[in-house]
Amino acid sequence: MSWRIILISNRAKLDLQMNYLVIRMDNVTKVHLSEISVLLIESTAVSMTASLLAELIKRKVNVIFCDEKRMPSSQLVAFYGSHDTSQKYKKQIVWSDEMKKLVWAEIVGEKIRKQEEFLRQRDKTESDLLRQYIGEIKPGDESNREGHAAKVYFNALFGTDFSRTLECNINAALNYGYTIILSAFAKEVVSQGYFTQLGIFHDNMYNQYNLACDLMEPFRVLVDRKVMNMELLEFESKEKVQLVDILNQTVFIDGNKEYVMKAIRIYCKSVFDALNDCDLSIIKFYQNEL
Repeated sequence: MSWRIILISNRAKLDLQMNYLVIRMDNVTKVHLSEISVLLIESTAVSMTASLLAELIKRKVNVIFCDEKRMPSSQLVAFYGSHDTSQKYKKQIVWSDEMKKLVWAEIVGEKIRKQEEFLRQRDKTESDLLRQYIGEIKPGDESNREGHAAKVYFNALFGTDFSRTLECNINAALNYGYTIILSAFAKEVVSQGYFTQLGIFHDNMYNQYNLACDLMEPFRVLVDRKVMNMELLEFESKEKVQLVDILNQTVFIDGNKEYVMKAIRIYCKSVFDALNDCDLSIIKFYQNEL
């Protein structure tokens, strides 16, 4: 399985040579494409050949591009990620509203469970309230337990004066990390042959990644954990590398220890299978290492 995360943060020329990514800077570096899971282009002063881009798409490497502020702004996504994409589109379109609501309740429940676990490990009494919310979740999360839990959770972690709308290093780090996770999910949704725009809960006409936004929710806590362990006196390349490296962490899923990237693949497939077969028991969530 591919595992390397390649970060290009300075002026460079990238091309393809005998199945190797060739990075031309002051020195020349070669990395075999089979080893690369993520290629993050942080600098806008990077040029890439069309042949390299085509091969990266073929090998399903997650290529992320940053803007002039060095924040992730787009990614390279194939038109068709699977040989049976058309058939899966048809299945996705007819997923029943009832089943989507039940699956969303499972996802929200797992997200809040992960948040509760994290607060409990940090000896935060607010974990009791989150545990209560889990038992109150209804199909489709009609009572918005997710939103109530989020307010309690972030205030417990960062203080009652904290808001997700504040311009600060904490929010910059959270947003960066969430975007990296989102890109991994968007890539996986397409790779498995589904349509990122058509979600099970998120339904924003301007959001190209509604389905990826749905699926990623339980994985947000991985970013929260990392950010809580960072000093964040500044938010520059060193801090960003730590967040990108979340994809190389290991978790337990389906009885095995896997990299987060592999766990995302297993989890996404299980959700799609659950929706197609109308069976919630198929869904496989990850567990953190002790």
